[in-house]
Amino acid sequence: MSALGVDKPAIVAALRQISELVEASGEGGFRARAYATGARVLERLAPDELEARLREERLTELPGIGDGLAGVVGELWRTGRSTTLDELRARVPAGRVALRGIPELGPKRIEALEAALGVTSREALEAACVAGRVRTVPGFSAKLESRLLEFLRAAPESAGAPELLLHQAVGLAERLVAWLEDGVPDARVEAAGSVRRRVELASELVLIASAPAPHRVLDRLEAFPQVRQVVERDGERGVVRLDEGRAVDLPVTVVAVAPERFVAALHHHTGSPGHLERLARQADARGLRLSAEGLFERGARRPLALRDEPDLYARLGLPFVPPELREAIGEVEAALAGDSFQDLVTREDVRGAVHCHTTWSDGKDGVEAMARAAEALGLEYLTITDHSPTAHYAGGLDLARLERQWADIDEVQARVKVRLLKGTEADITREGALDYPDRVLERLDVVIASVHQRYKLDEDAMTARLVRAMRHPLFKIWGHALGRLLGRRPPIACRVREVLDAAAESRAAIEINGDPYRLDLAPPWVREARARDIPLVLSSDAHSTAGLTAFHWAVDMARRAGVRTAEVLNTRSAAAFAAAVRPG
Repeated sequence: MSALGVDKPAIVAALRQISELVEASGEGGFRARAYATGARVLERLAPDELEARLREERLTELPGIGDGLAGVVGELWRTGRSTTLDELRARVPAGRVALRGIPELGPKRIEALEAALGVTSREALEAACVAGRVRTVPGFSAKLESRLLEFLRAAPESAGAPELLLHQAVGLAERLVAWLEDGVPDARVEAAGSVRRRVELASELVLIASAPAPHRVLDRLEAFPQVRQVVERDGERGVVRLDEGRAVDLPVTVVAVAPERFVAALHHHTGSPGHLERLARQADARGLRLSAEGLFERGARRPLALRDEPDLYARLGLPFVPPELREAIGEVEAALAGDSFQDLVTREDVRGAVHCHTTWSDGKDGVEAMARAAEALGLEYLTITDHSPTAHYAGGLDLARLERQWADIDEVQARVKVRLLKGTEADITREGALDYPDRVLERLDVVIASVHQRYKLDEDAMTARLVRAMRHPLFKIWGHALGRLLGRRPPIACRVREVLDAAAESRAAIEINGDPYRLDLAPPWVREARARDIPLVLSSDAHSTAGLTAFHWAVDMARRAGVRTAEVLNTRSAAAFAAAVRPG
């Protein structure tokens, strides 16, 4: 990371935004594709590799990275800004990028709408459709106008509520915490809000800070190199918007208080409104009053001194409720009933990396590199689950290559201590079958089965497909169950409870996929799985050595669903895990 703290995801996001703006400007073609290619190339790099190449000026050694693109990346890394991106933002109407996502509107039609009607946003396009003006533009018709209006009303623009993926929001929060603490003596800063609760998408970033002179924290915030606009500063609260290359413009709020108010402020700005309301009733029942200012005895004007959040909950007659559970989903009632939440699964409980890909299919690193990286993380076992033949686009293994992969795994196993388990991520076919013959699946240590194609089957067909797969005697783990890609692809349409019932009957396990773009199965459905006693696996879905730690995000999702250590198969020893997932 550079001195200004611009991380790899921010640089990748900037390159993608440049690509979009170049295409929206009408230039399109090679230049737009070059920036998109550069984003894909850098995204595959480990953060330390990108930094090393920038410091040593070796970025152009990478395929697809020329001198011009390397210059843009270097500028972003050094300064946190891009003159290329700034110029495009100033020149290209922001609405043109939004219009690019509308079916049947290519660059030429977007340009025609702007020239004829001055349409440069979705709102303006919808108004023009309602007024019947779009059909008057050459190349448009009444039928096309009707289809455009139907789409706009069915899929309203979401840009008014920008969101960052959890891992992006956490990375940004960590950079801001470091910036504020480094610049203000004796400052203490923590992320709060939905990021601390580990919600999959963040629409805002809230930080709570304490310092002997709280106003200095807000001064330091405004000096953050990527601050584009100071939106608000009122007493102890500051709100800014950042310009760090991301297409998403997330507001950042910092609440700066005196040290004695830090615990109360952090607690208040972490819990969901429902959780805080439930605690307020609990406080009232005990003769106390809970507010953003602190916890007060009835009638008192000064708040009680609080050591930490466990102290606050104890004064309310409750065990400490972890932040991930503060969603008003029965956690207070569970605490009152005696649940201490101490057996909630943690990152340290996970003993094996499950669902990992290598260069045998679409992974970046070979079997030995993945094994040694798992050892370095202190993991006891690693499942090698490359794709099956139907996933030809991802280098799926036919039977001959699968046999060669097994030989490779055996050779590596002789050189490493971590136990290697042979497996597959087998496609669930349109008919609900698994992609390898049973005689092959029976020879594997673990079978993960996933949907990778035909996502748009209707609810009846998809439900039947999954139920049939669940009933296959060799089906062991349901991979990235509903196939969502956060912000890009919705979950598949199926009757989830019916599928979960079938999984429970077959004793199949379900993974919580830690790929930060998936985080699937979502916590509400994980709670449904737990109610059926379905075992769980916290997986990495790793396609590189750097991706092995993605199970951390799976742990976060599991904790939000109240998952306990004993419910997770890969918190067990290698032998116990292998016995639980072995086909047959």
